[in-house]
Amino acid sequence: MKHKKRSFLAATVLATALAAVGAPAMAQDAAANYPSGPLTLVVPFSAGGGVDIVGRILGQSLSRELGQSVVVENKPGASGMIGAAAVVTSTADGMTLLLASSGESAINPHLYNNMSYDPAKDLEPVTLIAKIPNLVTAAVDQPFDDPKSFVEYAKKNHAKLSYSSAGVGNIQNISGELMNKLLDTEMLHIPYKGSAQALADVTGGQVTFTFSSAAAALPYLQSGKIKAVGVTSDQPMNAFPDVPPLNTAPELKDFVLVNWFGLFVPAGTPEPIVKKLNEAVVRSLKDPAVMKALETQGAEPAPMTPEEFRAFRDEQSRLFGSIIKDANIQIN
Repeated sequence: MKHKKRSFLAATVLATALAAVGAPAMAQDAAANYPSGPLTLVVPFSAGGGVDIVGRILGQSLSRELGQSVVVENKPGASGMIGAAAVVTSTADGMTLLLASSGESAINPHLYNNMSYDPAKDLEPVTLIAKIPNLVTAAVDQPFDDPKSFVEYAKKNHAKLSYSSAGVGNIQNISGELMNKLLDTEMLHIPYKGSAQALADVTGGQVTFTFSSAAAALPYLQSGKIKAVGVTSDQPMNAFPDVPPLNTAPELKDFVLVNWFGLFVPAGTPEPIVKKLNEAVVRSLKDPAVMKALETQGAEPAPMTPEEFRAFRDEQSRLFGSIIKDANIQIN
């Protein structure tokens, strides 16, 4: 009996060891044949928006790099969480990808208690795609033109100032509350259901200013209805080199807050596949045509390794969470 037990134990140990040895080899084989067919790139927002446009730019380039078609599938709803959840529950083979913004991967966990997934555990980072700074825009007749004059005006008139956004809890709202904190002001937040109306009421003077993406603001800037006062990144944007960063004003020296888009796959996707996918995306983002197309949308390419992107996502989540908590931003 003891002999049989020892034999069974030895066989179990041997099987476990062989499995441990074989797993990396199987993963390498999977990566060598990856991708084995068309890929699905899930965009968790409606067609025509900023994330969708970037997704289609990336999809075309990835298709060339990987030698397979990349089908963009829009799954909007619940602040991006419906699309993200669909990827989380898909097979972890690298064939279903998620193009996520900062919202569904770093902001939403601090706003919603009923999320069906945990971004930190259920989404495997592949690479940051691009950073998307916001422009601070105001009607052309507002008595400030740059960060320093804006700060002076805001501190003298803070009870009268208001800012608009595309909704409670988004990057624009968070930016406004960070500004309130740094300037010790109480500027009123006026949320809308989209960027178009948020910008329209700025042009008419109903709202003092707004934070908006370059793509959304560009038609209004070109028509002369609004002006760009500052940018929320720590450096001027390539598309707007003459617009100074907000942190050039001493009171806003710690103001750096940008939206960003990143690529994720389901947790458990083999590391060699993640690495191969990362390398393909990085090559895509170095293509001059892709770089120009992204910059036209106000998106500045910023590829990272999976490890760098994970650290970046975690740091951004802590930053957003801190601002949301301090400002008591809540979703009703």
